[in-house]
Amino acid sequence: MLMKFLVLSDLHGKTSELEWINPLIVKEDVDYVLFLGDAVEMPCSAQESADMISKIDSEKILAIPGNIDSPDLVGLLDDVAENMHGKGKQIGDLYIAGLGGSNPTIFDTPFELQEDDIFAKLDPISKEGMVLMVHAPAYGFNDVIPSGISVGSKGVLDIVKKYHPKLVLSGHIHESFGRKEADGTVFINPGAVKDGRCAIVSIDGDEVEAKLFGPSE
Repeated sequence: MLMKFLVLSDLHGKTSELEWINPLIVKEDVDYVLFLGDAVEMPCSAQESADMISKIDSEKILAIPGNIDSPDLVGLLDDVAENMHGKGKQIGDLYIAGLGGSNPTIFDTPFELQEDDIFAKLDPISKEGMVLMVHAPAYGFNDVIPSGISVGSKGVLDIVKKYHPKLVLSGHIHESFGRKEADGTVFINPGAVKDGRCAIVSIDGDEVEAKLFGPSE
């Protein structure tokens, strides 16, 4: 069964970007919007993050918090979307598992988890061949910052190695948008919405197709 998703991440409070995102939801006729976190900028309240997500014009949003969002957003997500933090969901032939927040950063942001906690939270909800939606990328995939260092999550990478997801969706590292593939897993970072970027991802069985939208496209 063909499923089509609009993948968004890192809005960071830039409401003006929704002026093209919301029409794109209608134009592309997506089945679901997947929001990967960082709705607003620091400092912010959970309610501010929830209010920002509510501005995405779709009744079918699966969402996780980012590391900039307050951990308290988890308790409010179901008011504005479907909360996927630490949860799994079967949609037709697809199983999706989600986890928000990030591995530790040098910035001491509000929602950070230790690598062991990331693995421990994802392991019980993971399945072979799943779609994994996370805020922080797997270490070594779409995780390179401008200095050239990889800062992705080793906990997420361990989950990838154990369960071999067909698709891993992540944001967090704005500069490292794009698509990679390794050992049958497709890794996609749609880029930051605040920079005019997103992705349309279509999944049909084991086939994953992605179109990345951005300022030069």
